[in-house]
Amino acid sequence: MTPSAPTPAYRRLSVEERRSQLLTSALNLFAHRAPEEVSLDDVAEAAGVSRPLVYRYFPGGKQQLYEAALRSAADELRHCFDEPREGPLLPRLSRALDRYLTFVDEHDAGFSALLQGGSVVETSRTTAIVDGVRRAAAEHIYRHLEVTEPGPRLRMTVRMWITAVEASSLIWLDEDKQPPAEELRDWLVEQFVAMLSVTARRDPQTDALVQALAEDV
Repeated sequence: MTPSAPTPAYRRLSVEERRSQLLTSALNLFAHRAPEEVSLDDVAEAAGVSRPLVYRYFPGGKQQLYEAALRSAADELRHCFDEPREGPLLPRLSRALDRYLTFVDEHDAGFSALLQGGSVVETSRTTAIVDGVRRAAAEHIYRHLEVTEPGPRLRMTVRMWITAVEASSLIWLDEDKQPPAEELRDWLVEQFVAMLSVTARRDPQTDALVQALAEDV
């Protein structure tokens, strides 16, 4: 009689490990489906746990789980622009955009639902989370530009460019990820330089930055 294979030992997860598992399962679902199309039963099934266990960790139900998943995605996006301030600026910006577009690519159709709103579960809190990502991206750019007190024209230019990056990413998904990510990245970097150059005609602070960039290339 052939002995049966030993049953794998069950390992009880810690509170943080279980919470992380549930968030990962939720993010995977939200990455490809709109939040209103994802139920707690879906999350429980994806995580291999019971629905009551999901409620145990997220007693506020799907809204609380969605907001927690959104914060997790927002943290990941913040890190996209966390590039060491070494070497020329534009290659640094290219590397940050590479990470950003990789995130967009991996989350595919759910990128809009995760970070752009348009969901029935959108609230002032979820909007604040998304706005926090934009503010963090802007602060990273100011630091890379070595600007401690950006003037109103420079602030507006940077915020407009961040908005353009978001919009381009959504259009890129609608266009079946064409052009290739590398081309989109290069185009967005060129857009950044072009927007700074236009602002420089009216703003001495931005003009000094554009001249420094020209020397840095």
